[in-house]
Amino acid sequence: MKSRQNVLTAALTGLAPAVWGSTYLVTTELLPPDRPFLATTMRALPGGLFLLALGRRLPVSFWWWRALVLGVLNIGAFNFLLFVAAYRLPGGIAAMIMSAQPMFVLVLAALFLGERIRALPALACVMGAGGVVLLVFKGTVSLDTTGVLAAVGGALCMASGITLTKRWGRPEGVSLLTFTGWQLTAGGLVLLPFWLSLEDLPDGLTGANAFGFAYLIILGAVLSYIVWFRGIERLPAAAVSFLALGSPVVAALLGYLVKDQLLSALQIVGMGVVFLAILLGQPRPPRKESEETSPAAPRTTASHLPDQPALQQERSG
Repeated sequence: MKSRQNVLTAALTGLAPAVWGSTYLVTTELLPPDRPFLATTMRALPGGLFLLALGRRLPVSFWWWRALVLGVLNIGAFNFLLFVAAYRLPGGIAAMIMSAQPMFVLVLAALFLGERIRALPALACVMGAGGVVLLVFKGTVSLDTTGVLAAVGGALCMASGITLTKRWGRPEGVSLLTFTGWQLTAGGLVLLPFWLSLEDLPDGLTGANAFGFAYLIILGAVLSYIVWFRGIERLPAAAVSFLALGSPVVAALLGYLVKDQLLSALQIVGMGVVFLAILLGQPRPPRKESEETSPAAPRTTASHLPDQPALQQERSG
Protein backbone atom coordinates (compact mmCIF):
# COMPACT_ATOMS: atom_id res chain seq x y z
CA MET A 1 0.00 0.00 0.00
CA LYS A 2 2.78 2.41 0.91
CA SER A 3 4.63 1.79 -2.34
CA ARG A 4 1.45 2.57 -4.29
CA GLN A 5 1.04 5.82 -2.37
CA ASN A 6 4.65 6.72 -3.17
CA VAL A 7 4.01 6.17 -6.88
CA LEU A 8 0.93 8.40 -6.81
CA THR A 9 2.77 11.06 -4.80
CA ALA A 10 5.71 10.98 -7.21
CA ALA A 11 3.38 11.27 -10.21
CA LEU A 12 1.62 14.30 -8.72
CA THR A 13 4.87 15.92 -7.64
CA GLY A 14 6.31 15.42 -11.12
CA LEU A 15 3.64 17.75 -12.52
CA ALA A 16 5.51 20.71 -11.00
CA PRO A 17 8.74 20.21 -12.99
CA ALA A 18 6.60 19.53 -16.06
CA VAL A 19 5.06 22.99 -15.70
CA TRP A 20 8.47 24.52 -15.00
CA GLY A 21 9.74 22.96 -18.22
CA SER A 22 7.47 25.34 -20.08
CA THR A 23 9.15 28.34 -18.41
CA TYR A 24 11.78 28.55 -21.14
CA LEU A 25 9.15 28.80 -23.87
CA VAL A 26 6.94 31.22 -21.94
CA THR A 27 9.93 33.44 -21.11
CA THR A 28 11.21 33.76 -24.65
CA GLU A 29 7.86 33.89 -26.43
CA LEU A 30 5.43 35.71 -24.12
CA LEU A 31 7.28 37.89 -21.59
CA PRO A 32 8.92 41.30 -22.09
CA PRO A 33 12.56 40.76 -23.11
CA ASP A 34 15.58 41.10 -20.79
CA ARG A 35 13.68 41.62 -17.54
CA PRO A 36 14.47 38.65 -15.28
CA PHE A 37 13.70 40.55 -12.03
CA LEU A 38 10.28 41.57 -13.32
CA ALA A 39 9.52 38.02 -14.47
CA THR A 40 10.62 36.47 -11.18
CA THR A 41 8.87 39.01 -8.95
CA MET A 42 5.62 38.78 -10.88
CA ARG A 43 5.77 35.01 -10.77
CA ALA A 44 6.17 34.81 -6.99
CA LEU A 45 4.69 37.84 -5.22
CA PRO A 46 1.06 38.00 -6.47
CA GLY A 47 0.49 34.30 -5.87
CA GLY A 48 2.15 34.45 -2.45
CA LEU A 49 -0.01 37.37 -1.32
CA PHE A 50 -3.10 35.55 -2.56
CA LEU A 51 -2.26 32.43 -0.52
CA LEU A 52 -1.48 34.57 2.54
CA ALA A 53 -4.88 36.21 2.24
CA LEU A 54 -6.51 32.79 2.13
CA GLY A 55 -4.60 31.40 5.10
CA ARG A 56 -4.56 34.58 7.22
CA ARG A 57 -1.59 33.36 9.22
CA LEU A 58 1.95 34.71 9.46
CA PRO A 59 5.09 32.93 10.69
CA VAL A 60 5.95 33.05 14.38
CA SER A 61 9.24 32.86 16.28
CA PHE A 62 12.15 31.36 14.31
CA TRP A 63 9.86 30.56 11.39
CA TRP A 64 10.26 34.17 10.25
CA TRP A 65 13.89 33.64 9.25
CA ARG A 66 13.27 30.06 8.12
CA ALA A 67 10.51 31.21 5.79
CA LEU A 68 12.86 33.90 4.48
CA VAL A 69 15.68 31.40 3.83
CA LEU A 70 13.35 28.91 2.14
CA GLY A 71 11.68 31.67 0.14
CA VAL A 72 15.05 32.90 -1.16
CA LEU A 73 16.36 29.43 -2.02
CA ASN A 74 13.18 27.84 -3.39
CA ILE A 75 11.63 30.91 -4.99
CA GLY A 76 13.59 34.16 -5.17
CA ALA A 77 17.17 33.22 -5.97
CA PHE A 78 16.27 30.04 -7.84
CA ASN A 79 13.73 31.66 -10.15
CA PHE A 80 15.88 34.71 -10.77
CA LEU A 81 18.85 32.53 -11.76
CA LEU A 82 16.51 30.38 -13.85
CA PHE A 83 15.31 33.40 -15.79
CA VAL A 84 18.85 34.75 -16.25
CA ALA A 85 19.91 31.37 -17.63
CA ALA A 86 16.81 31.22 -19.86
CA TYR A 87 17.51 34.69 -21.26
CA ARG A 88 21.25 34.18 -21.83
CA LEU A 89 21.48 30.51 -22.85
CA PRO A 90 19.59 28.26 -25.21
CA GLY A 91 16.87 26.61 -23.16
CA GLY A 92 18.32 23.16 -23.64
CA ILE A 93 21.78 24.16 -22.44
CA ALA A 94 20.35 25.78 -19.32
CA ALA A 95 18.38 22.62 -18.59
CA MET A 96 21.45 20.47 -19.19
CA ILE A 97 23.52 22.38 -16.62
CA MET A 98 20.73 22.41 -14.05
CA SER A 99 20.32 18.65 -14.38
CA ALA A 100 23.28 18.36 -12.00
CA GLN A 101 21.05 19.26 -9.03
CA PRO A 102 20.20 15.63 -8.04
CA MET A 103 23.92 15.10 -7.45
CA PHE A 104 23.97 18.12 -5.16
CA VAL A 105 20.92 16.83 -3.29
CA LEU A 106 22.52 13.42 -2.71
CA VAL A 107 25.49 15.09 -1.02
CA LEU A 108 23.44 17.61 0.97
CA ALA A 109 20.92 14.96 2.09
CA ALA A 110 23.78 12.80 3.34
CA LEU A 111 25.26 15.73 5.28
CA PHE A 112 22.09 17.25 6.77
CA LEU A 113 19.41 14.55 6.64
CA GLY A 114 21.42 11.42 7.28
CA GLU A 115 20.28 9.81 4.01
CA ARG A 116 22.87 7.32 2.79
CA ILE A 117 24.36 7.73 -0.66
CA ARG A 118 23.42 4.44 -2.29
CA ALA A 119 24.74 3.00 -5.51
CA LEU A 120 21.42 3.02 -7.40
CA PRO A 121 20.59 6.73 -6.86
CA ALA A 122 24.20 7.62 -7.69
CA LEU A 123 23.90 5.67 -10.93
CA ALA A 124 20.57 7.39 -11.60
CA CYS A 125 22.30 10.78 -11.22
CA VAL A 126 24.82 9.91 -13.91
CA MET A 127 22.10 8.48 -16.15
CA GLY A 128 19.89 11.52 -15.67
CA ALA A 129 22.64 13.98 -16.56
CA GLY A 130 23.67 11.83 -19.52
CA GLY A 131 20.09 11.61 -20.73
CA VAL A 132 19.67 15.38 -20.56
CA VAL A 133 22.90 15.82 -22.54
CA LEU A 134 21.56 13.53 -25.27
CA LEU A 135 18.27 15.39 -25.15
CA VAL A 136 19.51 18.97 -25.50
CA PHE A 137 23.06 18.99 -26.86
CA LYS A 138 23.23 20.16 -30.47
CA GLY A 139 26.90 20.43 -31.26
CA THR A 140 29.28 23.26 -30.51
CA VAL A 141 27.60 26.43 -29.20
CA SER A 142 28.98 29.62 -27.73
CA LEU A 143 28.16 29.69 -24.02
CA ASP A 144 27.58 32.89 -22.10
CA THR A 145 29.60 32.81 -18.86
CA THR A 146 26.94 34.64 -16.87
CA GLY A 147 24.28 32.26 -18.12
CA VAL A 148 26.36 29.21 -17.18
CA LEU A 149 27.02 30.54 -13.66
CA ALA A 150 23.34 31.37 -13.28
CA ALA A 151 22.35 27.81 -14.25
CA VAL A 152 24.84 26.29 -11.79
CA GLY A 153 23.66 28.65 -9.06
CA GLY A 154 20.05 27.74 -9.80
CA ALA A 155 20.84 24.04 -9.41
CA LEU A 156 22.55 24.70 -6.06
CA CYS A 157 19.61 26.81 -4.86
CA MET A 158 17.10 24.10 -5.75
CA ALA A 159 19.20 21.41 -4.07
CA SER A 160 19.62 23.49 -0.91
CA GLY A 161 15.94 24.40 -0.85
CA ILE A 162 14.82 20.78 -1.16
CA THR A 163 17.20 19.70 1.61
CA LEU A 164 16.27 22.43 4.09
CA THR A 165 12.54 22.09 3.39
CA LYS A 166 12.85 18.39 4.16
CA ARG A 167 14.96 19.04 7.29
CA TRP A 168 12.76 21.74 8.82
CA GLY A 169 9.41 20.38 7.72
CA ARG A 170 6.22 22.42 8.08
CA PRO A 171 5.06 24.06 11.34
CA GLU A 172 2.36 22.16 13.15
CA GLY A 173 -1.09 23.50 12.39
CA VAL A 174 0.03 25.43 9.29
CA SER A 175 -1.65 24.37 6.06
CA LEU A 176 0.32 23.57 2.93
CA LEU A 177 -1.26 26.55 1.14
CA THR A 178 -0.14 28.94 3.88
CA PHE A 179 3.35 27.40 3.98
CA THR A 180 3.64 27.87 0.22
CA GLY A 181 2.36 31.44 0.54
CA TRP A 182 5.09 32.29 3.07
CA GLN A 183 7.80 31.20 0.68
CA LEU A 184 6.33 32.80 -2.44
CA THR A 185 5.83 36.08 -0.61
CA ALA A 186 9.31 36.04 0.94
CA GLY A 187 10.94 35.28 -2.39
CA GLY A 188 8.95 37.97 -4.16
CA LEU A 189 9.62 40.65 -1.52
CA VAL A 190 13.36 39.98 -1.60
CA LEU A 191 13.37 40.53 -5.36
CA LEU A 192 11.05 43.53 -5.39
CA PRO A 193 13.68 46.24 -4.60
CA PHE A 194 16.10 44.77 -7.16
CA TRP A 195 13.42 44.91 -9.83
CA LEU A 196 12.44 48.49 -9.00
CA SER A 197 16.04 49.73 -8.89
CA LEU A 198 17.70 47.76 -11.68
CA GLU A 199 15.01 47.37 -14.34
CA ASP A 200 12.70 49.85 -15.95
CA LEU A 201 9.05 49.19 -16.58
CA PRO A 202 8.06 47.98 -20.03
CA ASP A 203 6.50 50.60 -22.28
CA GLY A 204 3.31 48.61 -22.29
CA LEU A 205 1.98 45.11 -21.77
CA THR A 206 0.58 43.19 -24.68
CA GLY A 207 -2.07 40.52 -24.46
CA ALA A 208 0.66 37.91 -24.85
CA ASN A 209 2.57 39.44 -21.91
CA ALA A 210 -0.54 39.35 -19.72
CA PHE A 211 -1.20 35.72 -20.61
CA GLY A 212 2.43 34.80 -19.92
CA PHE A 213 2.38 36.42 -16.47
CA ALA A 214 -0.97 34.81 -15.61
CA TYR A 215 0.39 31.42 -16.62
CA LEU A 216 3.49 31.85 -14.46
CA ILE A 217 1.51 33.05 -11.44
CA ILE A 218 -1.26 30.45 -11.45
CA LEU A 219 0.41 27.33 -12.86
CA GLY A 220 4.10 28.16 -12.59
CA ALA A 221 3.96 29.29 -8.96
CA VAL A 222 0.81 28.70 -6.90
CA LEU A 223 -0.32 25.27 -8.08
CA SER A 224 3.09 23.84 -8.95
CA TYR A 225 4.75 24.83 -5.66
CA ILE A 226 1.87 23.46 -3.61
CA VAL A 227 2.29 20.00 -5.13
CA TRP A 228 6.09 20.36 -5.03
CA PHE A 229 6.24 21.06 -1.28
CA ARG A 230 3.70 18.30 -0.68
CA GLY A 231 6.03 15.90 -2.46
CA ILE A 232 9.03 17.03 -0.41
CA GLU A 233 7.09 16.23 2.76
CA ARG A 234 6.18 12.71 1.66
CA LEU A 235 9.16 11.51 -0.39
CA PRO A 236 12.91 11.29 0.28
CA ALA A 237 14.81 14.41 -0.75
CA ALA A 238 16.81 12.59 -3.42
CA ALA A 239 13.65 11.09 -4.95
CA VAL A 240 12.10 14.55 -5.30
CA SER A 241 15.25 15.93 -6.92
CA PHE A 242 15.11 13.30 -9.68
CA LEU A 243 11.58 14.38 -10.58
CA ALA A 244 13.00 17.77 -11.58
CA LEU A 245 14.72 16.04 -14.50
CA GLY A 246 11.34 15.96 -16.21
CA SER A 247 11.65 19.70 -16.84
CA PRO A 248 14.06 19.53 -19.81
CA VAL A 249 12.03 16.69 -21.33
CA VAL A 250 8.93 18.90 -21.35
CA ALA A 251 11.01 21.81 -22.72
CA ALA A 252 12.19 19.65 -25.62
CA LEU A 253 8.68 18.32 -26.33
CA LEU A 254 7.25 21.85 -26.35
CA GLY A 255 9.97 22.95 -28.75
CA TYR A 256 8.95 20.11 -31.05
CA LEU A 257 5.20 20.78 -30.75
CA VAL A 258 5.14 24.58 -30.69
CA LYS A 259 8.29 25.75 -32.49
CA ASP A 260 8.55 22.94 -35.06
CA GLN A 261 11.91 21.81 -33.72
CA LEU A 262 12.95 18.35 -34.85
CA LEU A 263 13.57 15.50 -32.41
CA SER A 264 16.51 13.33 -33.40
CA ALA A 265 16.94 9.68 -32.51
CA LEU A 266 19.52 10.63 -29.86
CA GLN A 267 17.05 13.03 -28.25
CA ILE A 268 14.40 10.33 -28.07
CA VAL A 269 16.95 7.98 -26.51
CA GLY A 270 17.84 10.77 -24.07
CA MET A 271 14.20 11.08 -23.02
CA GLY A 272 14.08 7.37 -22.32
CA VAL A 273 17.27 7.51 -20.27
CA VAL A 274 15.91 10.44 -18.25
CA PHE A 275 12.67 8.60 -17.48
CA LEU A 276 14.64 5.52 -16.45
CA ALA A 277 16.81 7.65 -14.17
CA ILE A 278 13.69 9.14 -12.56
CA LEU A 279 12.32 5.65 -11.91
CA LEU A 280 15.60 4.42 -10.46
CA GLY A 281 15.76 7.45 -8.19
CA GLN A 282 12.42 6.71 -6.52
CA PRO A 283 12.27 4.85 -3.18
CA ARG A 284 12.18 1.07 -3.31
CA PRO A 285 9.37 -0.86 -1.56
CA PRO A 286 10.38 -1.99 1.93
CA ARG A 287 11.52 -5.57 2.33
CA LYS A 288 8.71 -6.48 4.71
CA GLU A 289 6.14 -5.54 2.12
CA SER A 290 7.81 -7.67 -0.54
CA GLU A 291 8.05 -10.57 1.88
CA GLU A 292 4.35 -10.34 2.66
CA THR A 293 3.47 -10.58 -1.02
CA SER A 294 5.72 -13.60 -1.61
CA PRO A 295 4.45 -17.15 -1.03
CA ALA A 296 4.71 -18.10 2.59
CA ALA A 297 7.42 -20.61 3.46
CA PRO A 298 6.20 -23.92 4.90
CA ARG A 299 6.18 -23.80 8.65
CA THR A 300 6.76 -26.66 11.08
CA THR A 301 3.92 -26.70 13.57
CA ALA A 302 3.26 -28.83 16.61
CA SER A 303 0.89 -31.02 14.60
CA HIS A 304 3.77 -32.11 12.37
CA LEU A 305 6.01 -33.15 15.25
CA PRO A 306 6.03 -36.71 16.70
CA ASP A 307 4.32 -37.09 20.03
CA GLN A 308 7.05 -36.56 22.61
CA PRO A 309 5.99 -39.27 25.12
CA ALA A 310 5.64 -41.83 22.31
CA LEU A 311 9.06 -40.87 21.04
CA GLN A 312 10.59 -41.38 24.46
CA GLN A 313 8.95 -44.84 24.75
CA GLU A 314 10.36 -45.87 21.39
CA ARG A 315 13.85 -44.81 22.47
CA SER A 316 13.59 -46.62 25.86
CA GLY A 317 12.33 -49.72 24.11
